[in-house]
Amino acid sequence: MATFSTHSGVLPNPSIFLISVFVASLVTVGANFIRDAEITWGEGRAKIIEGGRGLTLSLDQYSGSGFQSKNEYILGRFDMQLKLVPGNSAGTVTTFFLSSQGEGHDEIDFEFLGNSSGEPYTVHTNVYAQGKGNKEQQFHLWFDPSAAFHTYSIVWNPQRIIFLVDNIPLRVFHNHESIGIPFPKSQAMRVHCSLWNADDWATQGGRVKTDWTKAPFIASYRDLNINACFPGSCGTDSFNAEAWQTQELDAKGRNRLRWVQQKHMVYSYCSDIQRFPQGIPAECKRSRF
Repeated sequence: MATFSTHSGVLPNPSIFLISVFVASLVTVGANFIRDAEITWGEGRAKIIEGGRGLTLSLDQYSGSGFQSKNEYILGRFDMQLKLVPGNSAGTVTTFFLSSQGEGHDEIDFEFLGNSSGEPYTVHTNVYAQGKGNKEQQFHLWFDPSAAFHTYSIVWNPQRIIFLVDNIPLRVFHNHESIGIPFPKSQAMRVHCSLWNADDWATQGGRVKTDWTKAPFIASYRDLNINACFPGSCGTDSFNAEAWQTQELDAKGRNRLRWVQQKHMVYSYCSDIQRFPQGIPAECKRSRF
């Protein structure tokens, strides 16, 4: 099983707040970046280090960089340790997300929006289904994500998507297909990560630009762990599909989620009345968080 880092001194005695997240019949893959990832762009700005355990992405005034998993997956848990760009990271965006390909794609996003020195990163989350997103929630973390590695996780099952940091839930997006809301569950996705310049919008709405005298900007990744199905394998004898149906937050997890959303959420599309003057989206009315 994956070993998770925690941030001491903020939340006492953290635990894994999920019921049946790991199923015994599912093989845990501790990914090696040499074996399991491919650098997709950046002309040498992405570097695999530590014998394949780690990978760094860099951004300069000419280009950013990125990589993706060699395999596609459908349903599972994906854990990645990240240490974000330190210092003045304004204008930069560091990502860890799942995405399918083509028109009408599905996507589950962690995006980390840099800021001026001393100001917090904004953790931007979103869910796309059948090419439609617009389901953003944003948070400021309770620690400096550039000072050390922390574990960012996506749990994706047929009933819900759970975003976690050091096993503390930030967000749950439930399956509301019963009321006509698309939910990503049928398209296989790869793990994608990137570092790029978005100073036209990323930092304070584009008001703060990238300071290229600080380049190159470097983000570090390590210890990718994947518990997931390959396409076509879910529901076979090697995969306990019923166990995935039960994965959800327990009582401690719901309490931690409430704490995060009350204390650290800085934006939710579910409360953006100006954006949705005709009424908030239907799924917001069905979900407490």
